[in-house]
Amino acid sequence: MSENTKGILFALGAYIIWGFLPIYWKQIEHISPYEIIAHRVFWSFIFMIVFIIVTNRLLLFKKDLKFIFKDKKKVAALFFASCVITSNWLVYIIAVNTGHILDASLGYYINPLISILFGLVLLGERFSKIQWGAIIIVFAGVTYLAVGLGAAPWISLYLATSFSVYGLIKKVVNLDAIFALAVETFVLAPFALVYIFFLEGSGQGNFGLNIDSLIMMGTGVATAIPLLLFALGAQRIRLSLIGFLQYFAPTIMLIIGVFMYDESFTDIHKVAYILIWSGLLLYTISRFLQTRRQSAKNARRRVSG
Repeated sequence: MSENTKGILFALGAYIIWGFLPIYWKQIEHISPYEIIAHRVFWSFIFMIVFIIVTNRLLLFKKDLKFIFKDKKKVAALFFASCVITSNWLVYIIAVNTGHILDASLGYYINPLISILFGLVLLGERFSKIQWGAIIIVFAGVTYLAVGLGAAPWISLYLATSFSVYGLIKKVVNLDAIFALAVETFVLAPFALVYIFFLEGSGQGNFGLNIDSLIMMGTGVATAIPLLLFALGAQRIRLSLIGFLQYFAPTIMLIIGVFMYDESFTDIHKVAYILIWSGLLLYTISRFLQTRRQSAKNARRRVSG
């Protein structure tokens, strides 16, 4: 099996798991999302430390930590990244467990649009006329949905924006994906553990000898495994292909929300999603062709050189 094929399978595996995660969260929808997120942070940290030890990366992890903690700006950036991704997880769990899977799905559809705008404003990236047209079509779809429903899709916009901010920070800090998750969960794990103890001490917690506890402990695995698969996939395939595969997750979520949990999918949703899908597909194809042209140019330069 080629490295490219492995990369596709790893990345696809990550997005498929992310797509089906709403079913997992629904198993504990009777538990407060704040308790769930505390367990998710704590058990993700435990899982990552065990993974780092088992894969003999502990010494390398310690070296990276020393390097990071010498730079106060990087420490501040990682702490901010921890808070941002945790808030993203929290809003996502609240959305899923209160019957708003479609809103969560939409958030991850428009996430690339927010990332594109960040690239334009903050990183000075430039786009072709076709790409600008695609961006306008997606924006039109989101606007149509907001006007049609009589309110802005705040859950979707927050999920998209917070994940884009998180991605931007990760791009600036540039830390190994495995170590990054370990550090990010480490930063908030003490706070999560204190909150868990508070809930248990006050009789409000649900942790004990029961199925709910196993599911909450499993949130660490459910969080870390797709991220690890994504990291393995991203190392082996082009960014443009990652951009195309990422739409598997929200599409699966959309199908689950409509057909498993009977969430309302109106004519307004249909028109909005057609616009959004069209714009995203146009942008993805344009980026793919642009990358191919650039690769061909680079190849010709190497040959001529």
